[in-house]
Amino acid sequence: MAVTLEAPAKLTLSLEVIGVLDDGYHLIDAEMVSLDWGDHLEVGPGDDLVVVSAGVERAAAPDDLVARALQACGRHAAVRLHKVVPPGAGLGGGSSDAAAILRWAGELDPAVAVGLGADVPFCVRGGRARVTGIGEQVEPLPFLPQVLTLCTPPLHCSTPRVYRVWDELGGPRGDHGNDLEPAALAAYPELAAFRDRFAERTGRRPRLAGSGATWFVEGEHPGPGHLVVRTLPPHER
Repeated sequence: MAVTLEAPAKLTLSLEVIGVLDDGYHLIDAEMVSLDWGDHLEVGPGDDLVVVSAGVERAAAPDDLVARALQACGRHAAVRLHKVVPPGAGLGGGSSDAAAILRWAGELDPAVAVGLGADVPFCVRGGRARVTGIGEQVEPLPFLPQVLTLCTPPLHCSTPRVYRVWDELGGPRGDHGNDLEPAALAAYPELAAFRDRFAERTGRRPRLAGSGATWFVEGEHPGPGHLVVRTLPPHER
């Protein structure tokens, strides 16, 4: 029988880049939380993957993270992936989709998760955690109920590009809790206009989610283009 899996979006509340490995991967020290909003997957017998976004269906690419997660845990399934988290938004949509498959398959090996992506180990557990290394070290933190407001511009921010610019800029430090914010603004200058309008509407200084493109502030600030969300506890094991 088909089952429905939830894939909550991930929000990086703070991020410090603390080093760079010889292979180019960056070491981080971050706080991440799960949100009560995200994708969901319908999983049943079969062997095909369909993505549904804004009411439009399409076949998934062979390298889709869900397809890779199924392959990594040696499972076959027919999956309908209902996407609401935009790609390149810095909210871990693809990583959470892959993590949902790993949980469904009972595959909780951190090495398998990080092999799919740096955010996947956190998304497998969910809740609130300190995330270090390249993302594979997940230290659970006490659940803290929070209300936050997101504003996601119609931009796709490439995480590899933002890290590359961070390196080119000499490793700047962010002055508002995210070391990648200066690099993201340099790589995607359009982000600044969205930040400033969001600040005017909320009266708060927005913070960038990971490598972007989403801005967020604490508290409930409904409005056009705003999404009010709440944090979630860890997934049940």
